[in-house]
Amino acid sequence: MSSPTSSLDIRTIPTTPTRQGHPSTHPHHSANHDYSSQPMLVYWEMTQACGLACRHCRAEAVSTPHPDELSYEEGRSLLRQIAAFNKPTPHLVFTGGDPLRRTDLFDLLDYARSLGINVSITPSATSDLTLDVMARLRDHGIDSFGLSLDGSTAARHEAVRGVEGCFDWTIAAAKNAASLGVPIQINTLVAEETVDDIPAIYELLKSNFPVMRWSLFFLIEVGRGKVLQPISSERGEQLMNWIYDQSKVAPFAVATTEAPSYRRVALSRMREAGMVAAEIERTPVYRGFGIRDGHGIMFISNQGDICPAGFLPLATGNVRTDQLQDVYRNAPMFQALHNPNLFKGKCGRCEYRALCGGSRARAFAATGDALASDPFCHYEPAVH
Repeated sequence: MSSPTSSLDIRTIPTTPTRQGHPSTHPHHSANHDYSSQPMLVYWEMTQACGLACRHCRAEAVSTPHPDELSYEEGRSLLRQIAAFNKPTPHLVFTGGDPLRRTDLFDLLDYARSLGINVSITPSATSDLTLDVMARLRDHGIDSFGLSLDGSTAARHEAVRGVEGCFDWTIAAAKNAASLGVPIQINTLVAEETVDDIPAIYELLKSNFPVMRWSLFFLIEVGRGKVLQPISSERGEQLMNWIYDQSKVAPFAVATTEAPSYRRVALSRMREAGMVAAEIERTPVYRGFGIRDGHGIMFISNQGDICPAGFLPLATGNVRTDQLQDVYRNAPMFQALHNPNLFKGKCGRCEYRALCGGSRARAFAATGDALASDPFCHYEPAVH
């Protein structure tokens, strides 16, 4: 039986403040949405082929597709499985590698739209991402673009992305998306190599082009990301408070990826400001409460493996032989991820475990156990 703290009703969450001395979001989120039966987002890694060589690449992408990647017909079957979920149908994100490397991309996009699936795309910023290509994606029904910007200058961005010229390609793509009227999400890596540059990236985004959302991705040491260094939990707490400050004044939404403890920081700050539950429930950060790897999110690899998230590479089935609904609702790993009362260590006893739950991907990367405590979180829960 779930304890009261497994509820997303923020009135039941203790008002314990964050410890002193340590200076995602979706428009249709509802506290009544049952993420144990219905994901909000499905990510499909369409291919591992990519023209970049990013130092933190989860997919360890290379220049050519895997010989066993899902075929066109298998991709159509996957899309039908996504459409078979309850309404509202999960939002689909085409990712990679670089989805533009799929020669059947537009046919698959058309088919997804015919099934009533809303689709966003995270193309790689290469010379292939032209204004004409982006206009064609818009005309075929893409809802938004996701672009990565990991530095405020070409030298800093390209030190992470690994290809000369990709900074200018990224800026051009962002401006092209704006000119086409397509919403843009900018994703920025948070690691020791980038954290000092975060404020400058923020200023660049404010001054150069309209952005729908800026999401700061806190490094998970998987794939090629193992060569980079995560920031400390103390630095993370400082940065999340800075993120909250900017979210109050930024001309775009500001969110975090693989840092669900930001919700605790934001909730504590809102309470310190005297906000009541009804006011908190109207904020953008509230829309992400309860969503985490494997709970509201699922990921399909280029070879059809069904995983809780892209950064949590635990294959629990394959779309060639299994049904997404059945795996998401009934596979033991997904069932465990749906229940924060099963989490271990301080994540399992934390009073914020329902709305946060810790990064399951980081717990797995650090310990090999997806239910373990997230080592990044600096908060010490109340003793039960």
